Amino acid sequence: LNFLVREEQRPHGTVEVKRMATHVVDLLDLMPNLPLLLSLSLFLLLLFPFLKLLTSKPPPPRKLPPGPPKLPFIGNLHQLLGELPHRALRRLSDQYGPLMHLHLGAAPALVVSSAEMAQQVLRTHDLFFCSRAPLISAVKLSYGRVDMAGAPYDEGLKQTRKLCTSEMFSASKVESSRPIREEEVGVLVSTIARRSSSGPVNLSEMFFCLFNDITRRQVSGRRASREGECSVSPLNDLLLEINIVLGGFSLGDVFPNMAWLNKLTGWQARLDKTFRDVDRFLEEEIAMHVADGGKDDDTFIATLLRLQDDPSLGPLLTRDRIKAILLDMFGGGSGSSMATLEWAMSELMTNPIAMKKAQEEVRSVVGTKESVDEEDLRRLHYLKLVVKETWRLHPPGPLLIPRECREDCKIGDYHVAAKTWVFVNVWWIMRDPKNWREPEAFLPERFEDGSINYKGQHFVLLPFGSGRRICPGMALGELGVELTLANLLHRFDWEIPDGLGKDGFDMGEALALANHRSSPLLLKATSWSTTP
Repeated sequence: LNFLVREEQRPHGTVEVKRMATHVVDLLDLMPNLPLLLSLSLFLLLLFPFLKLLTSKPPPPRKLPPGPPKLPFIGNLHQLLGELPHRALRRLSDQYGPLMHLHLGAAPALVVSSAEMAQQVLRTHDLFFCSRAPLISAVKLSYGRVDMAGAPYDEGLKQTRKLCTSEMFSASKVESSRPIREEEVGVLVSTIARRSSSGPVNLSEMFFCLFNDITRRQVSGRRASREGECSVSPLNDLLLEINIVLGGFSLGDVFPNMAWLNKLTGWQARLDKTFRDVDRFLEEEIAMHVADGGKDDDTFIATLLRLQDDPSLGPLLTRDRIKAILLDMFGGGSGSSMATLEWAMSELMTNPIAMKKAQEEVRSVVGTKESVDEEDLRRLHYLKLVVKETWRLHPPGPLLIPRECREDCKIGDYHVAAKTWVFVNVWWIMRDPKNWREPEAFLPERFEDGSINYKGQHFVLLPFGSGRRICPGMALGELGVELTLANLLHRFDWEIPDGLGKDGFDMGEALALANHRSSPLLLKATSWSTTP
C-alpha cells in the first residue's frame, strides 16, 4: 500500500498506478478459489504424463545372447557340475551358440566360444571388456586389485603394465636372466640323473620346483630349493595354496548377498591365512634385499624399489603395489610353465613319431655338448612347433582370466550389460574343427608354414589371450619351457613306467588355476651319452 501511495504521488504514473491497483484487486478476489486452482493445476500436470505413458509404445526389450534356461537362485550353476568348466561350457555352446548368456548364481556371464566372437570381444570391443571380474580371492591376494593380472582397467594398471613391460619383460632384461635359466635347468638335469636309478621320477614336482627356483632368483636373487637340488621347499607349499584359493569361485562371488557364508564354511579364514602367509613372505623378501644392500641390481625387487624413488612416477609404486606385482611374478612364472612342460612331455610320450623327430633334431643340433643353451634354441625349429602345438591342445588357462564388461555395450544385435563376467573358451576355440584339421591329434607339423602365431593376432590360437590384457611375460615363459624341454630330450631317453603302456597313460585334466594333469607325471629316464 505504501508503494501504491508513493506511486500515486508521481504526476506521470497515475494511469499505471490505477492499472496495478486493479490487478491487485482482481487477485484478492481470486484468493478464496486459490486452493481449487492449485489442485486443478497439479492434476493436469500429473494427467498429461500419465496419458502419454498410456499412449506411447513400450521400448523393445534388450536382446540378450541365447542361453540355457536358469533356475531360481542358482541360475545355471547346476549345468556346470560334474565336468571341468571349459568342457561343460563347450557342451552348452554346442546348443546355444558361440556367444552364450548364462547366470552363475546372481552373476550374469557371457561365454565366447568361437574365433570370430573372440575377435569381437578381445579386439573390436576390447575397451569394453578389458577389466577383470572382482573375485573375492583375487581382490584379497592382490592387495585390493593393484597388481597386473586382476586389476580393473584404469590409469594405475596402464602405468604399471607399461612400466613392467619396459623394465622387467624387455628383450634386454630377458637376456640378462639367461644364466639363471641355464643354471637351473642344469640343476634339474643333474637331479633327474641322480634319482633315475631308483625308479620313475616325478617330473610334475620337479618342474614346479624348477620354475619356482628360476622365478625366485629373478625376483630376489635367491633359490627356493636347497643348493644343488631341484627339490620341494616351503615356497612350493605357499604357491600351491595360492593356486587352490585362486582356482575357483567362492560362495560370495556368485551370491554377493550371502558372502557371510564364506565365514561359516571356513573359506574366508583360509583365504585370510593365505594372505597373511603371502604378505609375510613378500615382506621378508624385500627386507632381505634391503639388508643385503641391494647388491642384485638386476632382480625384480631391486628394479621396483629403484623405480619407487623415481619422482616422475609419483605415488604409483606403493608398497602394496610392489608386493602385488611380485606375487604376479611368482604365480604366473611357475604354474603355467610347469603345466606346459607336463603336457608337452605327456603328448610326446603318447606320440612316439613326434618324440623321435624332436629328439633327433635336438641331438643333431647340439651334438656332443653337455647341455642345450639358449643360442641353440634358434635352430630347434621342430621343438618350437611341439611347444606351440602343446599350447593349442592344453592352454595354461582354458577360459583365460575372467573379464568384466565395463559398461553396457552391444556385440552385433546382442546387448551385454555392465558388470557381466566374460569367459573366452580358448580351449575349445583351439580344438574347433572349423579352425583345425584333425583338432584332437597332436600334430606339430601343422605350424610349419609359420602363418599362425600365439601372440594375440590370430584368434584361432590364443593361449595367452589378446588385446590390452594379453600376458606380458609370455616371451619369458616360452624361453624357460623350450630350454627345459630341449635339455630333457637331449640328455635322456624316456619311457612310460612298466604296466601302463600308451593306452593306460593318464591324460586327464585337473581343475586348478592352471590347466595341469590330474595325476603327477611319472616317467622312467635313462641317461643318453653325449660322447660318440
